[in-house]
Amino acid sequence: MEKTSRPGNRVSTDLSVYDNSWWRPGPKWKVILWFLVSSVTINSYLPLPVRVKKWILTLFGAKIGVGLAIKPAVNIKFPWMLSIGDYVWIGEHVWIDNLAPITIGNNVCISQGAMLETGNHNYRSRTFDLFVKPIQLENGVWIGAKSVVCPGVTCHSHSILSVGSVATQSMEAYGIYQGNPAVWVKNREIS
Repeated sequence: MEKTSRPGNRVSTDLSVYDNSWWRPGPKWKVILWFLVSSVTINSYLPLPVRVKKWILTLFGAKIGVGLAIKPAVNIKFPWMLSIGDYVWIGEHVWIDNLAPITIGNNVCISQGAMLETGNHNYRSRTFDLFVKPIQLENGVWIGAKSVVCPGVTCHSHSILSVGSVATQSMEAYGIYQGNPAVWVKNREIS
């Protein structure tokens, strides 16, 4: 039997009363300055050397290890909430939407078009409240192209999120995950 929606005493969403004033990512001047600088340096196709991109990111508060490889057109929302380990690869058009802290371990690969999303909205709330939760990518993780990592997810050591998948829950170490929502499909073997 098919489920039907029952009208009646249902509460409606009211975006006119939406209020996220509790959330402050940093001083307004810093947010605006970062937007201007990143649009011509990090989130652009300007062929800047990686060492210049790294310097700009650290100038704005990112903690970055050695051996960073970062491609063009990467969108990093707030570098002061970003920690990157050693030998990390960040592909073209990656979106690091860090409304909350994101920690990336060593030897992590984030492929082109992937999204790390630390914020979302509570669809059960009449006011569609914003919530933010940190993301952690442990050592050796690979986030496949066009994949999404959702708020509060930890991708444990050497796990893989395959192409076009959506991680809504944390992933076990050395697990390969696929789908929307992503589920474990097999173990990662490294020789």
